[in-house]
Amino acid sequence: MSITRISFIVLCIALGGAMLPARPGAGSITGSVTGKVTLDGTPAKPLAIDMSKEPECAKQHATPVMTENVVVGSGNALENVVIYISQGAPDEDGAPTQPVTLVQKGCQYLPHVVPLMVNQELRVENADPLSHNIHPLAKINHEWNRAQPAGTPALSEKFEKPEFIAVKCNVHAWMHTTVAVMKTSHYAVTGEDGTFKLPDLPPGKYTLTAWHESYGTKSQDVSISGEQNQNVDFSFKARPY
Repeated sequence: MSITRISFIVLCIALGGAMLPARPGAGSITGSVTGKVTLDGTPAKPLAIDMSKEPECAKQHATPVMTENVVVGSGNALENVVIYISQGAPDEDGAPTQPVTLVQKGCQYLPHVVPLMVNQELRVENADPLSHNIHPLAKINHEWNRAQPAGTPALSEKFEKPEFIAVKCNVHAWMHTTVAVMKTSHYAVTGEDGTFKLPDLPPGKYTLTAWHESYGTKSQDVSISGEQNQNVDFSFKARPY
């Protein structure tokens, strides 16, 4: 075999690794999407929750707890909106091993919206000195209903399919949360300023969806090129009183 051919083979072997496609998050170039969610119009006023029948919970709050189905901040920023990539996200190898925790404290579900991935562990803790009941009203996944007395270990569950699941407590009718089960890790939940950021998106075309428990969903298409950051804002129309 000639020296020239040997050199060519050695060169191909040396370059072989560099010719393989880079995996997202492993040194590859990624972009991001940022934005803000606002409410167009006057939001309904939150209502004070009457916890007088549970004095152990009522005394944990210096002021009355308000309903959270619509929470609006400065400039009509809308809180508790789930923003996620509903189409175009790269395939992911399984769910994160880190569990997501839902806490029952002061006769409230904390947080009010619980995002996690398909088959990711959900841990439910009872931090109150009284019994609670966790009842996810699943329609696609398995519906379950479990009591959790004070001082008992955390409950552990997983959901096999994407679904936004309303959760209630059969003991305390005012307790509500939503478990947002998604097939992607590219998601965020807006805080009091209504902003969000989805980092580490490989170049491509995506559908970005915003979900709110009272106002439903809205979607927009977005394209990411290189390390580009795209700004995408959402606005939901307030419903009349």
